[in-house]
Amino acid sequence: MAKNKFHTGPGPSQRQLRVGELVRRRLSDVLAHGDIHDPDLNRMSITVAEVRTSPDLKVATAYVLPLGGDHAQEALEALIRNRSELRRVVAKGLALKYAPQLRFVLDDTFDRMDETRRLFSQEAVKRDIADDQEDDDAL
Repeated sequence: MAKNKFHTGPGPSQRQLRVGELVRRRLSDVLAHGDIHDPDLNRMSITVAEVRTSPDLKVATAYVLPLGGDHAQEALEALIRNRSELRRVVAKGLALKYAPQLRFVLDDTFDRMDETRRLFSQEAVKRDIADDQEDDDAL
């Protein structure tokens, strides 16, 4: 099978998914309760959309976005600045052999959804979809 830019190999294991979700919940709780000693970070409401872990579970990449999407870069900088404290506090609440190194990435899922909606609202696309549905109905 030929590889392309969308196919990077097998998906995450059940273990990676389970640990990612545990880290996501714990990180969300820590951020919601203001357990970090940084007033800039504590005044922000940050959503943790997803956490993906490396196969060895030693790196956890958190996809985050501040509520409303405002001040996203500022929120990312605050998270990166406090990553060691976040790692310690998150790991304290989990029963893992290793505390995963935390990486933070801005979540662009909502931007991609908006772009998809914009594309589907174009007249040419609507016409093509209608033509395809008529072809399917004829079969």
